[in-house]
Amino acid sequence: MRRESKVLAIGLVLAGGAVILTRSAAPLAAAGPLAALAASDDTLRLTSPAFRNGGALPRSCTCDGDDQSPPLAWSGVPEGAKSIALLIDDPDAPDPAAPKVTWTHWLIYNLPPSRADSLAAGVKPSDLRGDARMGMNDWKKTAYGGPCPPVGRHRYYHHLYALDTVLTFKHPPDRAEFLRAIEGHVIAKAELLGTYQRSK
Repeated sequence: MRRESKVLAIGLVLAGGAVILTRSAAPLAAAGPLAALAASDDTLRLTSPAFRNGGALPRSCTCDGDDQSPPLAWSGVPEGAKSIALLIDDPDAPDPAAPKVTWTHWLIYNLPPSRADSLAAGVKPSDLRGDARMGMNDWKKTAYGGPCPPVGRHRYYHHLYALDTVLTFKHPPDRAEFLRAIEGHVIAKAELLGTYQRSK
């Protein structure tokens, strides 16, 4: 098995392979995929040159390849953002026909809030600068862990958050700790979906 406030409106657009979720007029609580997202002038976008939204992740990003993190790019970070965070998880573990857990593959927080920025493929903890840190994945490692689904085609949600705060933890947070910490601080969110199924 390698490998969650009040809003005014909801905006969802598909463009250029990205899921585009528009910014809230007030901070949003942490939520599951495509939940409680409100519209305003700023549009946060998340894309990857390696796969289209809803498409298959490249083998290089999985346990069957180089197990390296995918290249990602984002734009439309709203004014007022103090940091950017990224969470990749799989809600289909261990079996899409009978999912039991949402499996965390990667967590990065306190990325700088540039209007547009990116992450290259294969990011390691030592590549991060400033206050940026990696949280704990479900292998209890502060690193990327690529898809390695035991059965079926799994979905891998790439959640990008623009936050109105810089996060502080006493130790690397897991997914639950991270989601609690960002409650009330999400001013924009975008999602990108990739899938993967191992060859038999």
